[in-house]
Amino acid sequence: MNILIKPASGSCNLSCDYCFYHDEADSRSTRSFGMMSIATLEAIVSKALAAEERECTFGFQGGEPTLAGLGFFKTFTALVKKYNTRNIKVSFALQTNGTLIDEQWATFFADNGFLVGLSLDGNAAMHDQYRKDSSGSGTFKQARRAAKILTVHKAEFNVLCVVTASTANQAKSIYRFFMHNNLPYQQYIPCLDSLDGQSQQYSLTPTLYGQFLRDMFDVWFEDRKNDVFVYNRYFENLAGMLRRVPPESCDMVGHCSVQYAIEADGSVYPCDFYMLDDFSLGNINTDSFDTLDQARMQIGFIESSLAVPSKCQQCEWFSLCRNGCQRSRNEAGVLDLCEAYLAFFPYAYERLVSLVR
Repeated sequence: MNILIKPASGSCNLSCDYCFYHDEADSRSTRSFGMMSIATLEAIVSKALAAEERECTFGFQGGEPTLAGLGFFKTFTALVKKYNTRNIKVSFALQTNGTLIDEQWATFFADNGFLVGLSLDGNAAMHDQYRKDSSGSGTFKQARRAAKILTVHKAEFNVLCVVTASTANQAKSIYRFFMHNNLPYQQYIPCLDSLDGQSQQYSLTPTLYGQFLRDMFDVWFEDRKNDVFVYNRYFENLAGMLRRVPPESCDMVGHCSVQYAIEADGSVYPCDFYMLDDFSLGNINTDSFDTLDQARMQIGFIESSLAVPSKCQQCEWFSLCRNGCQRSRNEAGVLDLCEAYLAFFPYAYERLVSLVR
């Protein structure tokens, strides 16, 4: 069971230009649901651990989830211990901008086995271009400080780097910056356009992203070939797929799966990218998971992601691409960045296979 919790709703102490959740919040009747109550948190934990038989992952996002306070998360872990009477496997994850991370937070993450995703878009100039606070100041120093604190306290974390039009041609510089600063766990996220489909200054094009993938693969491959440890989530998932290991990254599966994205008031949605009025499944405070699952089926959420366009059916790279995330497909049902992958796979395939072998 995969549960994504937004304890602070869309509240955030930054004002990032490309924030997809800011766009979602502006597109629904209730922009913010405030801070999550302990009663709602307890309903999530108790119902999830009663319903799941094998494994449960609790993730936290925002906005900025740490705005809920460290006490909220200490209560959360206490509730998990209280309700996990069958000792099923439980995993914790949290995505943060890092500005509030201090020694106490880092110690908590390390002690409780949280996997932290720290947003860091490269060096100061790259990061500060779009990741600003409410006064318009860049936040690189705070994010870099958080990385150092997490490292010192041995908290497990990945850097999450959003790829934009202005950084897509700087892949090698970004990679070298991370490696120079001892940040080998890396996730690169192509920037999403707004829900209305309007192109922005930061918007990627297939040409730009294709070049980014090729340049990034070159430096990653050389290090991996020479036994230098570095984790690139996308490339590692591709390597796993070549070994017939299912991808853990949901956008690489090829269709949507059963997930529960829960807002601060307990309202539940099928995905973080679809926390909109038309996709509401119910509320965790009043509805069972069976009821939520029935609502997901009624709106056909997973079923709508299963269609395979004829272009994809005929493509030799479909087994690796799988037409990506439903949120990133165009009106024809084809991945917006399709041409980027058509440029990347022939370029990297043989070298990737050689690593797998």
